[in-house]
Amino acid sequence: MNLTHQPSVPSMASLLDTAISAALHAGKDIMDIYDDPAADFGIERKADNSPLTRADKAAHARIVSYLDTIGIPVLSEEGAQLPYEQRRQWHRLWIVDPLDGTKEFIKRNGEFTVNIALVEDGTPVMGVIYVPVKRVLYYGSPEGAFKRVPDTDGPAIRLPQPKDGAAYRVVASRSHLSAETETFINELRREHPDLQLVSSGSSLKICLVAEGAADIYPRHAPTMEWDTAAGHAIALAAGHQMVDATTGQPLVYNKPDLHNPWFIVR
Repeated sequence: MNLTHQPSVPSMASLLDTAISAALHAGKDIMDIYDDPAADFGIERKADNSPLTRADKAAHARIVSYLDTIGIPVLSEEGAQLPYEQRRQWHRLWIVDPLDGTKEFIKRNGEFTVNIALVEDGTPVMGVIYVPVKRVLYYGSPEGAFKRVPDTDGPAIRLPQPKDGAAYRVVASRSHLSAETETFINELRREHPDLQLVSSGSSLKICLVAEGAADIYPRHAPTMEWDTAAGHAIALAAGHQMVDATTGQPLVYNKPDLHNPWFIVR
């Protein structure tokens, strides 16, 4: 009898471990550049005029070196953008932003992250977000959403945590607060006179909602799939929703156009 060998499919736990290792090592590569006072960030401008640095490139190379061993295709901000005719065949893929918040990195305000998501049939099912400066790790999967500080004895904290205080908190972009977002926030203020505005950079905004530190994150400004996929997975695992601001439907991924619609996380 001829038996055909079937390759083993990595478990979700194994995939999560790989993504966490990739994020942590990419974070170290980023910090090696960030913490070097003599470092040249090597700032370039991409076609859309957004900045690209040596740290973006180093983090991308490190993450791909981990994910390529698994056999699941990778869609990365800093990688080759394959046409949809090829991507449409991908039932499962990684969506990666090696350094989310490059503007915050250049400003040296610490509000940048490493984002890695696993997407299945358009839905993010697992996400890892690492904050290198604070050494804080967020991750979410079907097992739940958690926050922890790697390389310490502290336990992982399940998200969301009980809300601190009664005020209604809205988190908004530090670098991309559009007029439409401001209008939306002003409308919320009529319903919530105690509204507090929290500004943050990168995918940290989604993490703040996921962990219960903010009630809502409205984004009426352009984003790409790699900006949100990991945070979306963590928000879902924490019991939150991330929806199209116009239709109320969940965001989907690996679309023909990789731009996101305006969205709300709550």
